[in-house]
Amino acid sequence: MINPAELGRVFIVCNKTDMRRGIDSLAYIVKKNFHLDPLSGYVFLFCDSRRDRFNANFP
Repeated sequence: MINPAELGRVFIVCNKTDMRRGIDSLAYIVKKNFHLDPLSGYVFLFCDSRRDRFNANFP
């Protein structure tokens, strides 16, 4: 189980994200929209178009 207190900084991307995208496409979104390195140690949560499911990107 993941302890939320140990995650550090978490970014939630609530734009319509296609959940079929691979890790490279999600990393591009992080670089383009947040101007961050996807391997920086932060956690990124991506919402689907209905905003009822999430996809996580852990470094």
